Amino acid sequence: MNTARYVHWQDGGMWLGYFEEFPDYLTQGETLPELEENLRDLYRDLTSGEIPGIRRVAELAVG
Repeated sequence: MNTARYVHWQDGGMWLGYFEEFPDYLTQGETLPELEENLRDLYRDLTSGEIPGIRRVAELAVG
């Protein structure tokens, strides 16, 4: 099973979250399980190659 790290928080009655690798793409849900399902859908969309111009966060060794 593959995993992806995400950041999440509750704001009022909604749960919000985004993937660390894709911080520009936010989703939400009324419950934490709904947010996680929406994140799975978002991840499939972001990694499918069908959406052009997706910005990502990466790490580079410089020393």
